[in-house]
Amino acid sequence: MNPKDKPKSKISASRKLSLKMLLLTRACEDLERENQEREEEKVRYLGEKLPPLQLSGLSLEELQNLCKQLHSQIDVVDEERYDCEYKVGKHNKDIHELKLKVQDLGGKFKKPALRKVRVSADEMMRALLGSKHKGSMDLRANLKSVKKEDVKQDKVLTTEVGDWRKNVEAMSGMEGRKKMFDTGGGAQ
Repeated sequence: MNPKDKPKSKISASRKLSLKMLLLTRACEDLERENQEREEEKVRYLGEKLPPLQLSGLSLEELQNLCKQLHSQIDVVDEERYDCEYKVGKHNKDIHELKLKVQDLGGKFKKPALRKVRVSADEMMRALLGSKHKGSMDLRANLKSVKKEDVKQDKVLTTEVGDWRKNVEAMSGMEGRKKMFDTGGGAQ
């Protein structure tokens, strides 16, 4: 048996399609039922927490007291909502941190193998600058040219120095500090 050959399925294609359709219809029915249950729960909860208001026949003072009660209830609900939002945010942050830990423990990320690409300077500038790039750019023109005469002069200068002991002050660059050291040592 070749690894390219797939094992034949025991279920026919039409049977698979019919099973898939049944699963999808069942899932749609479940979703509708869940949405309906949520709506019923919401109506029941609001019925418990918010009884219908009866404003007819109330005096001005009773209406003011009712408003104060409603405001205090609103404050309590806002505090609960804030607490719940804070807890949800904290849990989401914890979940994110745990996911990162799992990724770190799962292993190091492998760097993909990079291919060597040969790109000329003109192609690179065209890719970076796009339409702003005009003409070809000779990068070697900006390099410093070294003449053979300069090299010969450097060799002559190094041979002129001769014995280093004679030119200690000149080579040290201390500008007479050696003399100060010598006189300071003699004074002590």
